[in-house]
Amino acid sequence: MANLNKTPVTVITGFLGSGKTTLVRHLMQNPQGKRLAIVVNEFGDVGVDGDILKSCAIPDCPAENIMELANGCICCTVADDFIPTIEALMALDPQPEHILIETSGLALPKPLLKAFDWPDIRSRITVDGVIALADAEAVAAGRFAPDVAAVDAQREADDSLDHETPLSEVFEDQISCADIILLTKPDLAGPDGVAKAKEIIAAEAPRPLPVVEVAEGVVDPRIVLGLEAAAEDDMDARPSHHEHHHDHDDDHHHHDHDHDDFDSVIIDIPEVDDPADLVARIEAMAKTRNILRVKGYAAVTGKPMRLLVQAVGARVRHQFDRPWGPNEARQGRLVVIAEHDDVNAAAIRSALTDVPAAAE
Repeated sequence: MANLNKTPVTVITGFLGSGKTTLVRHLMQNPQGKRLAIVVNEFGDVGVDGDILKSCAIPDCPAENIMELANGCICCTVADDFIPTIEALMALDPQPEHILIETSGLALPKPLLKAFDWPDIRSRITVDGVIALADAEAVAAGRFAPDVAAVDAQREADDSLDHETPLSEVFEDQISCADIILLTKPDLAGPDGVAKAKEIIAAEAPRPLPVVEVAEGVVDPRIVLGLEAAAEDDMDARPSHHEHHHDHDDDHHHHDHDHDDFDSVIIDIPEVDDPADLVARIEAMAKTRNILRVKGYAAVTGKPMRLLVQAVGARVRHQFDRPWGPNEARQGRLVVIAEHDDVNAAAIRSALTDVPAAAE
């Protein structure tokens, strides 16, 4: 769960043209009160991304907090490029409160995640979550990238790239490492294309993953930030085609999804006898009611400590964080976030408090 001593990092992956920079711009403009820093790893004829983002700089994300890595694919230049950049960001005064990393479209996510085990930064950084963007029309068509020729040109432009990987395998690695999938350009794909893309993603994902349709990069930041996934400690759940390849690197369909398309409800829950029962209820609710996020705390009968709960889709994590105060009501409270049409407060409350998980 959250470690107040560590700065959270969100890794944003996806092919060239999938909408990563547009998403980062949106998050910069909606920072949730946090001081952001950005690392951009596009290069070649799209090396303007850093300049685009710097032109959007705001007090919560000033231009000096935006760094561009243009020396090649981030997963192939970890020691030379990425680690020093993160260390430079952490040396800023004031220090960033959240770091966004926009990877190259060809970057394999897992070697990057392994870099967060680097001794000099492991104690200071945690991977809050991995967000994979997928172009709905391209995925449905089996191309995976919206402009395959541009991706091939990007590959040719990078002398440091040491993996000749088919796009299908890069796509599968991006999906496997992700905590949430953002399905972009749903208007171009149409309802049938969106459905087909979701089928393909579900077939490739190693575990059930939330899939959110996003147009023009507009997504409620509550959906993608604050996941507390600690991905660097969760590597086994994120399989890759290239587990050994980088080991040596250790040396208009109307789904515009503005904020109004998501809604949240706060559910007060009584003491629970067994945390496993609460986890099972959340898992069942996420699967049957399309719940995206659950976050909050619960009181466990006979336990003096408060139980923190954090779920992304049907993936639930929990831990005891602190003792209940002497004058504090032992009352649990969960915030549940879903797409607007899926938020039914009575049904959610019933699923969490009254109905056994088996009946859901």
